[in-house]
Amino acid sequence: MTTEPDPPNLNNHVNVERKSIYDRIFWLTYAANVMLVTANALTFRFADFVKYLGGSEETTGAIAGAALLGALVARWVLGQGIDRYGTRILWPLGSVLFIVSMGLFVFVDQLDSWIYVARTGYAVGIAMMFTCSMVHVQNRVPAERRTEVIGNLGSSGFVGMICGAQLGDLILALVETGRMQYVVLFGATVVLGTIYLGLVLAITRRDVHARPRVTPAAHALLFRYWPGAVVLVALMMGTALTVTTVFLTRYVNHLGLAHGFGAFFTGYAIAAFSFRLLAARWSRSIGRHRMILLGLCGHAAGFSILPFMTADWMFLIPAACSGFGHALLFPAVVSLGAGAFPKRYRGTGTTITLGFFDLGMAVSAPFLGRIIDQFDSVGFTPMFYTAAGMMVTVATFYALTAGRYPDVDAVQPSERQTVRDGLPRVETTPHSPARPEPIPALCSAHHED
Repeated sequence: MTTEPDPPNLNNHVNVERKSIYDRIFWLTYAANVMLVTANALTFRFADFVKYLGGSEETTGAIAGAALLGALVARWVLGQGIDRYGTRILWPLGSVLFIVSMGLFVFVDQLDSWIYVARTGYAVGIAMMFTCSMVHVQNRVPAERRTEVIGNLGSSGFVGMICGAQLGDLILALVETGRMQYVVLFGATVVLGTIYLGLVLAITRRDVHARPRVTPAAHALLFRYWPGAVVLVALMMGTALTVTTVFLTRYVNHLGLAHGFGAFFTGYAIAAFSFRLLAARWSRSIGRHRMILLGLCGHAAGFSILPFMTADWMFLIPAACSGFGHALLFPAVVSLGAGAFPKRYRGTGTTITLGFFDLGMAVSAPFLGRIIDQFDSVGFTPMFYTAAGMMVTVATFYALTAGRYPDVDAVQPSERQTVRDGLPRVETTPHSPARPEPIPALCSAHHED
């Protein structure tokens, strides 16, 4: 397919070909991400907040699902907005929306329309912040190092997860049970969000954005550059996030444990951080397809173990499994999904890929919440097994489709153009000429940067 050339140097204050990609801007972005994930981890108590206000597990799922559907609608505009105007404008706007929404939570005291407004604003703000961060960091590095830098930046999230889990437990321990706990929790997210906004302004102050001559609508780009089977994996990542960030706190409370939630996310973050560093270059050794298969199996194992937990410390075991899964899945899925789009549309490509995470959460939250409510006191067990079964099913499908073909990141430089052209690598001998078959549409495409 013939396409117009990309405009030169998006965010062109940086030469993407230089050797070091870990410069001042990267580390400022890293620090900002720590602030954001720390703030976001405090919102993992949202299910407890809904329960405090008189809601059920299904109510929690309905609110979370509605908010994520709102975020999905916003993404259709967000991607095109980033392509047109750059991250310098959209990134701070998302940060402001996050701060305002979390501030609104401080004043919500009943299950009415305002809780839906606050949760939707939070979801849209988070979507804008994470997407702009991913687009910004990808546009500053060579194509073959995108997976690496996405993974290493993502390790900051695990630091933030540890900080957020521990800070949340500390607030609950120091503040008297009742509404004031949630006022302090959500108030802390406002403070952290404000620090994040300051860092974003420092990161983007010298950015220069080159707008593409044409900025098609998101749905047109999605049909034109369909990422392939990796879309299903992105949906499963959304399901995994629903299990751990929406319903796990309710499960821990159901067991009557005081510190299981903090133990899980501390172990999750430490395991994910460690595996992320260990697997920093796996995209160029074993390939992103195998990273995806291993990651899905990690989540399936973690969810299968959760029903057997009876003590706080035991949550470290499923946390290690799920942390391993997250460490491998996120950089591989974002890199493959966004890499299916040319660089000039990388904003839309990244937005769409992350949008499938949101879609997975939006669809799975009410579904898994209903399973919990239907089975009363044992509802968490079938919910965990259902989520694990979904991971295994998608892993099997991926292995039989996209997983059968080589990943452009894991082949030799001399062979990359062949794979980019949609042809698998074929070993040849002097008497057996290569007759490669085209990769089917179920597999992920790849475009030169």
